[in-house]
Amino acid sequence: DEEMQDRVKRHRAERGTEWTTVEAPLTLPEAIDEHARQDRVILADCLTLWVSNLLLELQDPVKVEDRIPHLVNAVRSAPGSIILVSNEVGCGVVPDNRLARRFRDLAGSANQAIAAAAERVVWVVAGIPVHVK
Repeated sequence: DEEMQDRVKRHRAERGTEWTTVEAPLTLPEAIDEHARQDRVILADCLTLWVSNLLLELQDPVKVEDRIPHLVNAVRSAPGSIILVSNEVGCGVVPDNRLARRFRDLAGSANQAIAAAAERVVWVVAGIPVHVK
């Protein structure tokens, strides 16, 4: 929607022209496979948006869950550094509707799988980095 397009524009402007932006709303593992290089850092922003996009597109939590190992494999096999930004959506009240609960569960599954595969995990709370792993 228009508000999300404005967010993307703001992010691009904040990053400057030295960044290359790749839009991969449904194909994050494939984008990592394609663009990863030993001398390149990939910043994927964000994992929870990817999960949300998949859930809305596929309309099936099982199919979304099946895509998570593809992302883990892409991250594990990528040369160079991969930084994945994600939102921790499991720290609040359990949502009152089915779609939001499915999203929360899937985001948690994706976060856990990526964290298990990652060398480092940093949780940022109020702008303060907390080193988890």
